[in-house]
Amino acid sequence: MKARELREFTVDELLTKETELSEQLFALRVQKVTGQLEKPSKVGEVKRDLARVLTVLREMRDEAGGS
Repeated sequence: MKARELREFTVDELLTKETELSEQLFALRVQKVTGQLEKPSKVGEVKRDLARVLTVLREMRDEAGGS
């Protein structure tokens, strides 16, 4: 998911997306430890998506703060 697409979301939608990605990352890590992970690159993708969501949330918070 691109940051450009994320900027169109509302804050509530981004918070929901953050929760989803955090849960997905946890599940992938569990699969990795148990040897059930079929696509190891998925962990990196989810981590990058989570970082993008957090970055866009921080940008929105800074804009609302009026800095």
